[in-house]
Amino acid sequence: MGKIIAIANQKGGVGKTTTSVNLAASLGVLEKKVLLIDADPQANATSGLGIDVESVDIGTYQILEHSNTPAEAVMQSTSPNVDVIPAHIDLVAIEIELVDKENREYMLKQALKDIREQYDFILIDCAPSLGLLTLNALTAADSVIIPIQCEYFALEGLGKLLNTVKSVQKIHNPNLDIEGMLLTMYDSRLRLSNQVVEEVQKHFNDMVFKTIIQRNVKLSEAPSFGESIINFDATSKGASNYLSLAEEVIKKNS
Repeated sequence: MGKIIAIANQKGGVGKTTTSVNLAASLGVLEKKVLLIDADPQANATSGLGIDVESVDIGTYQILEHSNTPAEAVMQSTSPNVDVIPAHIDLVAIEIELVDKENREYMLKQALKDIREQYDFILIDCAPSLGLLTLNALTAADSVIIPIQCEYFALEGLGKLLNTVKSVQKIHNPNLDIEGMLLTMYDSRLRLSNQVVEEVQKHFNDMVFKTIIQRNVKLSEAPSFGESIINFDATSKGASNYLSLAEEVIKKNS
């Protein structure tokens, strides 16, 4: 049965989508069957894996509405063993549309019941907010990966996210675990980067992944070609970082 992992942080620009796309691709290369669900209206994970967002007819929006099944929404990506349920800008409207629905936090969980069996890992790329979309992802997930940028305001907002995780555990999903905190955008030359790493490791010790994602030009170029870092440049620092993260995730779940 597939493990569902949400990748969440309400701060923008911390590497959520980069992590979703490249962790999915790395798990795929390591011969795991992966489904990536794009639950962000910006649809960057969709385009980052070579899917034309404008051509999306059935995606996360339709699944949350229960007007289509996940099986009908699945598209093949440019990465081996990685399928995608794409997003489209119309996903913006879903928060308003779900507000009056009963069990509105469980829409994604219910939708994924039938498709779980087909994958080893299901990754959900969350929007940079703690709204209904992210709540649906956390309710559906078995665990959450929290990317943390190695910068000055890194820990700001983390308390809020951890409180959200706690309240989801209390009300909607008692089994939700923290898969790990992932330090991203690390630059070894900066004293600040090193201080953030120390601080996060000191506060959260075992909850922090050993792998640290370093700043890497290739990593920021890859999405504009619609490719994961593995396809774009398998020899880059970024590729080896994400492969190492994928190995950690597999080991943790074997």
